[in-house]
Amino acid sequence: MKQYNVAIVGTGAVGQALMDVLSERRFPIGKLKLLATSRSAGKQVKFNNEILTIEETKPDSFQGVDIALFAGGSASKEFAQDAVKAGAIVIDNSNNFRMDPSVPLVVPEVNPEDVKWHNGIIANPNCSTIQMAVVLKPLHDAAGISRVVVSTYQAVSGAGAEAIEELREQSRDILAGKEANPQVFPHQIAFNVIPHLDVFLENDYTKEEMKMVNETKKILGDDTVAVTATTVRAPVVNGHSEAINVQLKNELLPDDARKLLAKSPGILVIDTPKNNEYPLPVAANGRDEVFVGRIRRDETVEFGLNLWVVADNLRKGAATNAVQIAELLTKGML
Repeated sequence: MKQYNVAIVGTGAVGQALMDVLSERRFPIGKLKLLATSRSAGKQVKFNNEILTIEETKPDSFQGVDIALFAGGSASKEFAQDAVKAGAIVIDNSNNFRMDPSVPLVVPEVNPEDVKWHNGIIANPNCSTIQMAVVLKPLHDAAGISRVVVSTYQAVSGAGAEAIEELREQSRDILAGKEANPQVFPHQIAFNVIPHLDVFLENDYTKEEMKMVNETKKILGDDTVAVTATTVRAPVVNGHSEAINVQLKNELLPDDARKLLAKSPGILVIDTPKNNEYPLPVAANGRDEVFVGRIRRDETVEFGLNLWVVADNLRKGAATNAVQIAELLTKGML
């Protein structure tokens, strides 16, 4: 089997998840290089049976690299083109290239064929968009989607390790009768929800909300699908949840939707409410599937369905999707 030299740029939560997924899926790695900021350079990390030393990311860091996995942030804006010039294919988890018309935005269960037209960079969608797109695709193919209304309940891990620690510290403080001290989030996150992810835009939506709107259209390849979103930060460590309302163009009964989704790639249907069985973030944690349940008719509109969708945002929402894209590259698309 052919092996590929891989670089991971960024060694935080997503970078660690990338290493975990590469190992678990037995990606054919020849050599793995770990790159990060100067602050992390020199630290050692275990990967499989090796001890790897993190190097500072520099323009010449990508010589001999076949696939460069950028974990997120501003690194790809600074170094992605250097990686491409060195002969690597970049899979980028940041927002820097997602809406660039020359860059494919790929969810392998939805639009794997878009990998073929990359020009050296492939964008990994936003975590909340990925799990929604996996579920919308089979519904769109079967009955056509005219409109989507989504409200998210997003875990603090999406904001990084400091956000996780802030939730834990605030929870301890409040339970001890002390006041919360927000640093990462604009308000107390423990025992609270915050309807604010990323910056607010001129239309009063947040950037996170507009990512879901615009990225969904690009991934589905259909600008006629109307999408509106409200994104909310919830006091959950890991695992994003979404309440999705879909208005279809043709009738699709809830039972038929369950059967359709159950046989669709990457989806696990858990939908027996009478037994208290439905998707939960704690069940999705550490898993790669997109969990779907609470599938029911929206009785206020014609051809409407409501769904509850949960996924591990660090895995399927980031690392697993990126590695799946890399796997597409190794299957004749490199």
